[in-house]
Amino acid sequence: MALEQEHFILDMLAAWGDGSDGSRPDIERIMATFAEDAVWQLWVPGGPVIRGRAALHQEIERQMSYVTHNRCTTRHIVSSARVVMTERDDYCVNNGVPMPHSMVAVYELNEQGLICAWREYLDTADLAKKKGVPLAEVGGPNAGAASAN
Repeated sequence: MALEQEHFILDMLAAWGDGSDGSRPDIERIMATFAEDAVWQLWVPGGPVIRGRAALHQEIERQMSYVTHNRCTTRHIVSSARVVMTERDDYCVNNGVPMPHSMVAVYELNEQGLICAWREYLDTADLAKKKGVPLAEVGGPNAGAASAN
C-alpha cells in the first residue's frame, strides 16, 4: 500500500466535482497530476487513447461541453509505489440524462509521481443503453477527438 500515491489520485478524482449542479471540474488541478507524455485510454477494451497533456486537456474540455454534475465515489483503492487502482461509482449528467456507472481505473505513476498512464475499465454497453445511443457513439460527440493514436 502506498498512501501518498492513493491520496494523490483521490485528490485528482475530487477535482472532477462533487455532483452538485454548480460544480465543475477543476481542470488545472486535474492537469497538474499528469506527466507531459501521459496517455489516457477512455475505456477498455477498445476506447480511444488520448496522448499527451495538451490532448488530455482538450479531451476533458470536450467532455465538459456536454457533461455536468460530475462525481467520482471511490469504493476501493489499492496501490503500490507506481500503480494505483480504484473501483469507483461515477456519476454525471450527460445532455440532461443521469449516467451513473461503475468502473475500475488503473493509474501508472512515473518517477516524479505523476500519472503517465490511465486506463478505465467499464461497461460501455450499459452506458450506451442509458444514453439511448449505439455502442459506437457511447463516448459522446466525436469521442476521443483529441486522440493521437
